[in-house]
Amino acid sequence: MSVAADEIRRAADLLRAGELVGMPTETVYGLAADALNVEAVGKIFSAKGRPADHPLIVHLPDATHLARWARAIPKDALALARAFWPGPLTLILKREDGVPDAVTGGQDTVGLRVPDHPVALALLRAFDSGIAAPSANRFGRISPTTAAHVREELGDKVALVLDGGPCQVGIESTILDLSRDTPVILRPGAISADDIARVIGRRPEMRKPHAEEGAAPAEPDQPRVSGSLAAHYAPRTPLQLIPAARLAEEAATLAGEGSRVAVLARTCADPKDARLTWCNAPSDPAGYAHGLYANLRDLDACGADFIVVEGLPETPDWQAITDRLGRAAVGSGDGEDPLPERDET
Repeated sequence: MSVAADEIRRAADLLRAGELVGMPTETVYGLAADALNVEAVGKIFSAKGRPADHPLIVHLPDATHLARWARAIPKDALALARAFWPGPLTLILKREDGVPDAVTGGQDTVGLRVPDHPVALALLRAFDSGIAAPSANRFGRISPTTAAHVREELGDKVALVLDGGPCQVGIESTILDLSRDTPVILRPGAISADDIARVIGRRPEMRKPHAEEGAAPAEPDQPRVSGSLAAHYAPRTPLQLIPAARLAEEAATLAGEGSRVAVLARTCADPKDARLTWCNAPSDPAGYAHGLYANLRDLDACGADFIVVEGLPETPDWQAITDRLGRAAVGSGDGEDPLPERDET
């Protein structure tokens, strides 16, 4: 979906004036602000309810802007930028002196990427500087993948939402730390470890997830990054992952006990019980990721007591989606009673 040139100019002017703009990318919609304007960046944290020490990803018009934001840029970063930018890969690099602490969470590193969306790129080129843009939703909740999601979630906290249509990828970018000697994936995404290894000739390590919300990184020298808390991407309805072989039985049992149950599964079904809402998800990883957050939002809004999600294959191509669903399960429910434990016998 295209956006008129005058709308792009208006959005760039709003950013220069310190306002927030909803910006589409190929991953999710971002809540955009001038990354060099500390007051504007502060509005992001206020609108999202995001802790102030959580760093933001800075979006760039193209790789030629790297040197304005990062120093001591390793050759691996340049090779990966050539291979994957524009695209869903964020690089963690040593920050330049002029990058505000408000963007980096006070760390000596900064996350940078060039998004692969024509509207985002048009805005970035019109603005001609870095745009800080975390997902345009309340902190910890389901990321938005349409302009309507942004408006529903943030309302008048956003001066303008550019409607670029549904996000093509549908989950957040891969985050790769290149600020230390060993490359480490801090958040999995559409760009895999194998993809990275083919470019730089060595396979990145994978950071272990945090043990609990707010915990320090698993390795003390690794930077904090977006989307790495144990609880994130979460619906308000309690959510649990159920092995595929037990899914139909578990859902039917809960419905039989009087609960309203929403199901997200690659297994097709046409349940007769009115207490069951069944969402058939695509069977391939790319299709599943594309619709994941929209499906979770729909199920969260359907009035169910529980959301149950069919467990996914334990293969590398499903890793990023499994990561998001695991964090969604931990953060779900708004403190309500968790899904009742079931007898395994």
